Amino acid sequence: MILDIASLRAVFLGDRQADRVVPPSGFTAQLTVFAAAVMAFLAVFAMALSLAAGRLADRWGEELARSATIRIVAPLDQRAVQTEAALRILETTRGVASARALSDEEQQELLAPWFGSELALDTLPVPRLIEVIENSDGVDAAGLRLRLAAEVPGAVLDDHSRWRAPLIQAATRLRILGWASILLIAAAVAAMITLAANAALAANAQVIRVLRLVGATDGYIGQAFIRRFTLRAFSGAAVGTALGLIAMLFLPDASDAGGFLTGLGFQGWHWLWPLLIPLLAGAVAFAATGAAARRTLRELS
Repeated sequence: MILDIASLRAVFLGDRQADRVVPPSGFTAQLTVFAAAVMAFLAVFAMALSLAAGRLADRWGEELARSATIRIVAPLDQRAVQTEAALRILETTRGVASARALSDEEQQELLAPWFGSELALDTLPVPRLIEVIENSDGVDAAGLRLRLAAEVPGAVLDDHSRWRAPLIQAATRLRILGWASILLIAAAVAAMITLAANAALAANAQVIRVLRLVGATDGYIGQAFIRRFTLRAFSGAAVGTALGLIAMLFLPDASDAGGFLTGLGFQGWHWLWPLLIPLLAGAVAFAATGAAARRTLRELS
């Protein structure tokens, strides 16, 4: 059966008297609604994970691609001179939007998670760091390395490429995993609805035969089963989605300090994406029940 406007109207605004064709399923109906709610709840988190991973990949790609770091590894008495020489080179380097040497306080803050906040930089051979921000044209890293090697022997350029690629790849795979999880959840809903529909059709085989004797068509009988199971899946998924969105409100807000673990919720218009989950569950139930009904009615012919 094709899912179109007429079919949707038949499901949500159809002949409610046809529901009497399908006897109440009792505990099976409750399990169907419960399973759809649980799957929808899990789908909300899988969708949030995928969208958060996508945001993370975009942010890492943009930030790391436009930044670089130069380390001045030189004796203490030459470090200031080589730092000034490197900054002069950067001022005339095409593609450099800004460059500055980090202060002792900033470098101490970077090392604090490993060495503590009381670290004295003059007691360790810590290189001076220069932060380089690129413009839209980008920097010729190979050419800049040659200039630095010739004029500032203690300078080491790190364009973050070795860090950027693995991070973006990991975030991209995590995003794919999230969408794959949603597909698996949809497949699980389809399997669950198919089993429940087959059980209901088999249990009502005698009722179906009687309905045929009094003139009911297979389309009328099948629509009764499709309507009931579609509404069960839709209502259960709607409840599960609502509970998932409420749970999302209790997650920590996104922040630079917290990183990925504080950005798992939805942001902006992404809050509209979970609203598709009940519709997807209803469409899956519609297709699964329709296939089960056609097969069983054909077998009972």
